Amino acid sequence: MDVIYYLIQNMLPVAIPLLLVALGGMFSEVSGVINIALEGIMLCGAFFGALFVYWIQDTGLAPQQILLLAMLIAALAGIIYSLLLSFAAVTMKADQTITGTSLNMLIPAAILLFSKMFFNSDGITTSVNFYIKKVPILGEIPVIGRLFFQRTYITVMIGILFLIISVIVFYKTRLGLRIRACGEHPHAADSVGINVLKMRYLGVSISGLLGGIGGFFYSVGVMDGNVNGHTGVAGFGFLALAVMIFGQWRPMKIFFAALFFAFLRTLAYSIPLIPVLRDLGMHPTYYRMLPYVATMVVLAFTSKHSRAPKAEGIPYDKSQR
Repeated sequence: MDVIYYLIQNMLPVAIPLLLVALGGMFSEVSGVINIALEGIMLCGAFFGALFVYWIQDTGLAPQQILLLAMLIAALAGIIYSLLLSFAAVTMKADQTITGTSLNMLIPAAILLFSKMFFNSDGITTSVNFYIKKVPILGEIPVIGRLFFQRTYITVMIGILFLIISVIVFYKTRLGLRIRACGEHPHAADSVGINVLKMRYLGVSISGLLGGIGGFFYSVGVMDGNVNGHTGVAGFGFLALAVMIFGQWRPMKIFFAALFFAFLRTLAYSIPLIPVLRDLGMHPTYYRMLPYVATMVVLAFTSKHSRAPKAEGIPYDKSQR
């Protein structure tokens, strides 16, 4: 039973960054813009969030206050960086895949250069511990309290809140309907007065906001505040793309897909606690490959049946019908 508690408690801080970044990719792609740059946006948010924490960690603020302020900085950084994709893909009508790839290559180099110049290291390491042993009141609930509100991070609760907001915006608001219309039938949306370019800018900006926060939450819950220009975010941006596709561009399906991949990663790093797997004698590296191997297998079997937005990746030209 203790192993189950351990797996769930350690799975959720991994699942939340995947969830947020995949939700961000969803908003971008349902608006019609392919966002390959999720990896770069994640790293941008992680870096600037960690940099802000580094600057204010000795001011006397409570760790959770620092986390919330740094989350806002990470969100702003993600939005600003995503605007480069918006400008290239929406305004200049550049190839979205190439643009996203170039943005993924730019930010690790910039972080490495900055870190070498000002910290003489490959990244930033903060000394603030955001870990929560027990959430007041909620942590006292039998079973549920121990599973979700003990030995955790506030990032888990914030991530679930963002999921709820995303579901409401996606399905229950006029804004969500307009964004989806621009990814399915942009000319039809334009004919009823919807500004397609504006909606696509907004979709990519939401992607930047969630991707930046997801990147910072990755540095908090997975990397313990360490952001490295060499290792980046360990391919989580690309894994989030797989989560988004596996979830068929739908918020709740993306949530369960994120839990699936996070469980595999947590399982891979928990082999010493599981006698059956430990006794197999396999090298831990093979287990750590599980999430990425699962990504390839899942995409191989689901890509044929995926229902991507019809106008995804196609620059909008008002003169063409």
